[in-house]
Amino acid sequence: MSDIYDGLVSAFWLMVTLDPELMQISLRSLQVSLTALLIASAIALPLGTFLAIRRFRYRRLTISLLNALMGLPPVVVGLIVYILLSRSGPFGVLGLLFTPTAMIIAQVVIITPLIASVTHQAMRELWAEYHDLLISLNTSQGQRIRTLIWDGRRNLLTAALAGFGRAIGEVGAIMIVGGNIENATRVLTTAIALETGKGDFALALALGFVLITLAIGINIAIHWLSRTESEGRW
Repeated sequence: MSDIYDGLVSAFWLMVTLDPELMQISLRSLQVSLTALLIASAIALPLGTFLAIRRFRYRRLTISLLNALMGLPPVVVGLIVYILLSRSGPFGVLGLLFTPTAMIIAQVVIITPLIASVTHQAMRELWAEYHDLLISLNTSQGQRIRTLIWDGRRNLLTAALAGFGRAIGEVGAIMIVGGNIENATRVLTTAIALETGKGDFALALALGFVLITLAIGINIAIHWLSRTESEGRW
């Protein structure tokens, strides 16, 4: 219990005093996770909506694979991205290994199936309501996807937040491709793993509490900005 108490006190002072190292690590965590979320959302939201409204051969197989990929082991993703970006890999010439860009790539691979699958579930129900109307208006495929994404944006917000939660809490994959390099690729989760390994449980807990505070703060900010509660929809 004393470690938890010390962790809470350390987290409080680290945040109150705006500890420079903590600020740097926290900002890097947000930069990597939010960038990955934007890229993954740009891919997953149209993909999930397309799967909800379009009937084609192997559609069920595609949806099953997408759902299965939600449980993709992050360490395996990190290993595959590492091989692709290493000097002997096909993208080694780009020199991206052990950079924040490599961490973003790994996170995009991890959270895209999650966001797409949740989007597909939400858009499938919405499509049942909009089907007759959009068909009668003779809308194109692109117009239907854009209409559903806009009208279902509150449901899609849940999908995006689920992706953000997994991205900012990720440690295995980004440890492999980022290397946990000080002042370069160290983020909150890898710093927690490092301090735990060193036996400094109070600091590790402090960083953990900061991570939880950031995740909750981002969720509250997004809900507030989207005015989900004020309009009585949730």
